[in-house]
Amino acid sequence: MLSLSHISFSYGLVQILDDVSIEVPKAKVVCVMGRNGVGKTTLMRNIVGLEKASKGTVTLDGRDITKTPARKRAQSGLALVPQGRMIFPRLSVKENLEVGLSARTDGVRSIPQEIYDLFPVLSDMGARQGGNLSGGQQQQLAIGRALVGEPRVLLLDEPTEGIQPNVIQAIGQVLRRLVSEKEMTVVLVEQYVDFIKEFGDHFYIMNRGRVVADGDTPQLSEAIVRQHLSV
Repeated sequence: MLSLSHISFSYGLVQILDDVSIEVPKAKVVCVMGRNGVGKTTLMRNIVGLEKASKGTVTLDGRDITKTPARKRAQSGLALVPQGRMIFPRLSVKENLEVGLSARTDGVRSIPQEIYDLFPVLSDMGARQGGNLSGGQQQQLAIGRALVGEPRVLLLDEPTEGIQPNVIQAIGQVLRRLVSEKEMTVVLVEQYVDFIKEFGDHFYIMNRGRVVADGDTPQLSEAIVRQHLSV
């Protein structure tokens, strides 16, 4: 569904991504791991077109989108839930969700009921300002906003960061439901190893802008965690 081939990217003279290649099969949860500052968020921004790689290609469902602008990538089926959630604090929950409608190409201009089925709290708090929600509620809102656009590939950057355990579990269950029922593809930047082992299918570990290990999640051993993720 999504393929990154030999992606390189620099901020000025600082090399952030160095020859990164990742394969993301359809209807799988692929996890990108690594210590802070190794290039994970920059990789996500390159996938959705917020940054432009200096080398390499990004392919979505067999089509090269390397030069496609971010808006067109969203309309092609990519959606990003950014680190820190980035909801609009002065807009209501309903208004935040409506922002996601801009990615749709089918003319639908109402929030699908499915979003409220996945996250009932968003229905209960539709009129409340986004900035007045708890961290876990804001994260559900950010995911819901991305799903409003009916993406084929959902990218999430640190979705469990600062979230209470019961909401973490709820988010994991939603991801598995999206994969099993809608055949959605998920790319997940995450450092919470237990979450990855429970809900992920495949992992890639990055260090200094490069992929240094990968495998199916049952292969994510304590030795690999100590070598590449421990601080």
